[in-house]
Amino acid sequence: MDPNAAAMAAVPAEQQQQLLQEIEKMQVRDSLRMYNSLVERCFKDCVESFRRKDLDATEEKCVQSCAAKFMKHSARVGVRFGELSSEAESQMQQMMAQQGTGK
Repeated sequence: MDPNAAAMAAVPAEQQQQLLQEIEKMQVRDSLRMYNSLVERCFKDCVESFRRKDLDATEEKCVQSCAAKFMKHSARVGVRFGELSSEAESQMQQMMAQQGTGK
């Protein structure tokens, strides 16, 4: 059994619900932070003046390219984080197995 699942099973249902709500709030906050970072960065890099209310073709292309690059980077970071997390979990399981066998 997964140690995290066993730990969650030991927590009362009310506290589990509170924990899940806090996790959801953190995810929303992180999503908004990423979105705001994207908007701020691309705006600084691409918008040069406020002569009109719409972006010109060059600015629009720059924003699209910037956003695509940002999203690819974020996806790559997420994949790499998953790889590192999985690797760390495997190492932890190996250490626990070694301790369990008395090595």
